[in-house]
Formats: sequence, structure tokens, C-alpha cells
Amino acid sequence: MTSQKVADTPVDTPEEGYERGLGSRQVQMIAIGGAIGVGLFLGAGANIAKAGPSLILMYALAGVIIFFIMRALGELLLYRPVSGSFAEYSREFLGPFFGYFTGWTYWLMWVVTGMAELTAAAIYVHYWFPHIPQWVTALVFLVILFGVNLISVKLFGELEFWFSMVKVTALIGMIVIGLGVLTLGFSQAGDTAAVSNLWAFDGFFPKGVGSSLMTLQGVMFAYLAVELVGVTAGESENPEKTLPKAINTLPWRIALFYVGALTVILCVVKWTEFGEGVSPFVKAFAVIGIPAGAGIVNFVVLTAALSSCNSGMYSTGRMLRNLAESGEAPKVFARLSATKTPALGITVSVLFMGIGVVLNYIVPEKAFGYVTSVATAAGIWTWLMILISHVRYRREVVAGRLPASSFPAPGGSVCSWIAIVFLLFVTGLIAYDADARICLYVMAGWAAALAIGWAVLKSRNPQITGRRGEPDLEKVG
Repeated sequence: MTSQKVADTPVDTPEEGYERGLGSRQVQMIAIGGAIGVGLFLGAGANIAKAGPSLILMYALAGVIIFFIMRALGELLLYRPVSGSFAEYSREFLGPFFGYFTGWTYWLMWVVTGMAELTAAAIYVHYWFPHIPQWVTALVFLVILFGVNLISVKLFGELEFWFSMVKVTALIGMIVIGLGVLTLGFSQAGDTAAVSNLWAFDGFFPKGVGSSLMTLQGVMFAYLAVELVGVTAGESENPEKTLPKAINTLPWRIALFYVGALTVILCVVKWTEFGEGVSPFVKAFAVIGIPAGAGIVNFVVLTAALSSCNSGMYSTGRMLRNLAESGEAPKVFARLSATKTPALGITVSVLFMGIGVVLNYIVPEKAFGYVTSVATAAGIWTWLMILISHVRYRREVVAGRLPASSFPAPGGSVCSWIAIVFLLFVTGLIAYDADARICLYVMAGWAAALAIGWAVLKSRNPQITGRRGEPDLEKVG
């Protein structure tokens, strides 16, 4: 791929053999599914106990920042849609080391997330079938999802479509039922459900503003994977139409599924009844008194975990292939199977996830918190690279050295700078929290390992330090 080609044909870049098998409805649902995960279904309970009703504001604030990030990514994607986009844009606008670091870090994020999600899925099945060993269930899910990802991208997209459909339907149902309880007063919660529950118990900030801000790290984990739509760019049938539509619908998805659902739940059930380890949705269904409500929510949370693991297998294979094509991973990972999937990259990633199943079988439950905090730190790095790449891209466009994207972010790079400051603030909160701080130590060790790997790569192949896909810096047009 020459630099002139990148500059002149930002949208029509061929995607090196991938099948453009993801239709509009699948990309839309992948984007929706990325915005609804286990972080909301399970993690919100502990955060409600820490922040009370003010958690609604934290989700709204973080949602605005996520929209800024996604619009920045959207502008880059329509400038040049490529699979493994985060690493590719970091490589182009920040240098080859940043592309290498971002690609491997995003791979790490999904591998550790996959470890947690598989074990979580096994625990959810244990709810119905307590006699089946958890490792057996985890292994079965691992093999099934592995097979789906190897067969074709169309099958992956279809499975993810239905996973997302279950989550969306459940959340809409919860909102409708909650509104019915509030307006009509039916169910066991009818006498106590009221909008005043949002401030009646020690106010909207019952634990103080500082305690509310400390929940932002958990809130950001709930939004992880929303950027997955960027990984689908190289396999979307019509990226010029599907990607902007998927990104522009993000605000209403956040408003409805996060802010709306939590607002209704906290009106129906007072915040003091929530705690760590209890899904707010399970609790709400129990208080309302819906028959089999716990079982229904357990099924929904199971699909959320499987959806996340499915997405992890998809994205890790693509990211390894992108790294291999850049000379930053073994060349064998660049090969596509007969079904046009990066089979070897998926296989190796699945093996690492399988090790996680074994580890999570024997380590204490607190390990889940460590795993999710590592995933959050890796996700924040990915988002920062998207934002900084966008700022650099806008600078080149303003200077006339690169063509403008057909999907410009509102406000140019201003919103990207706001999001960068916010993410650095959240990183500071993580450093302040003794329990979450361990992820920064893990990331420091990861960075050291990658630095050693980069030094080895440079010694074996000095040309790797040359920018791949660097745009022509002469004036365009």
C-alpha cells in the first residue's frame, strides 16, 4: 500500500483478503452490543452502593466522553477504513512503536476480558445446573465460540446480532415494566416506587461528590468494547453508510440503556438496597415480584458474557493479523483461512483465554476485579491513542496535507482534547484507589515487556522503524 494511495483513496482501501460479510443490521447490533455488557448488568450494583443515585450522572458524563471518542474514531475510519484500525492509525500518525504497542495492548485487553467472561458464563449456568463442574461449561462455551469465529465473519455477525438482541430486549422490557410500576403502581414495589427515591435517602450525592467520581473507573469498564465497531471496518459491506449510522446512534443508546435503565431501577428500588455482587436488574425483578425474574435476568447476563467473549475472539484475531502484516508479530499470523478468517490468530488467542479458565478456577474471587481493572487500563490506552491520532490527523487536514474525511467530528479536535483530559483524570482516580492501582503495575510490566520485544524486532529488522502507510505530506487537491 503506497502512501499516495492512502492519501488519494481514503475510503476504498482494499482490506487484504477479508470478506466484507457484515451487513448494516449486524454492524448496528455489534455497536449496540458493545455498549451493553456485563459491566452494566453486574458491575452497576457495587457502584450504586458507592455513589447512590448520582451514578446516573456518572454514566451520562462518561457517555458524552465515549461519544467524543467514537466520533473521533469515525472520522478516521471514513478517512481510511481498515481492520485493526486503532493500531493502524497509531502507526500512521504517532509512529510504528505506538502502532505496535496499541495493537498488542488491545489484544491483551480482549484476552483478559475473555478469561473473565468465560468463567462468569460458567457461573451463570451453574445457577441452573449446579451439578455440572464450572470448568466443563467454560470449556464447552470456549469451543463453540471458537468454531463460530473460524467458520466465517457472517456467522460471527449473526451470532452477535442475536446476543445483542437479547440484551436490548431485556433492557427495554425492564424499562417498560419499571415505568408501569411507577405510573400504575402495580406489583409488590408499587407502594414504595417513586421518582423521589432519587433524592429521598440522603440526597442525590449521598456519599459525596468525591465518592461518586471514584466510580468513574468502573463506569468506564462498562463502556469497554464500544469501539469494536472500528475493528469491523474492514469487513463491513458499506462502511461509508453503516459506520456513521452506528456511531451517530450511540447517544440514544447510552441515554436509553444506561442512563434510562438505571434511572428507572433507582426510582423503583431505593439505592440503599443494592450492594456488591448483586445485579441491580436481578434485585429490581425480585422486588417487583416477577415470577422467574431472576432466571430471566440470569439468561440475559449469560448472553452478555458470551457476547463479550465472542467479540474478544473476533477482535484478537484481526489485531494479531494487523501486527503480523506490520512485521510486529510472527508472519504466520497474517495468513487467512479458506473462509477468509485469521484462523491462527484466533486459535492462539483462544488458547490464552483457555489458560484463563484454568487460572480463574483456582484463584480467589478478587482476581476478577484485578482482571477487569487491567482490561480498563488497556481500554483507556486504546481510547487515548484514537484521540491523539485524531488530533494529529486534524492537524494534517488543516495544513492541507491530507484529504478531509466524509464524517468529520463536531468541533474538530476540541472534543478530542476534552476526552483526553477526562481519560487522564480517570487514570489518576485508578492510581488513587488502592485496589484498582494494581492494574497500573501490571500495565507497567506489560509496557516493559513490549519495549524489550520492540528492541528485539529492531535488531532483527531495522526497517520496522519506517512508518507503514505514512501519508504523502505534500499538499493534496
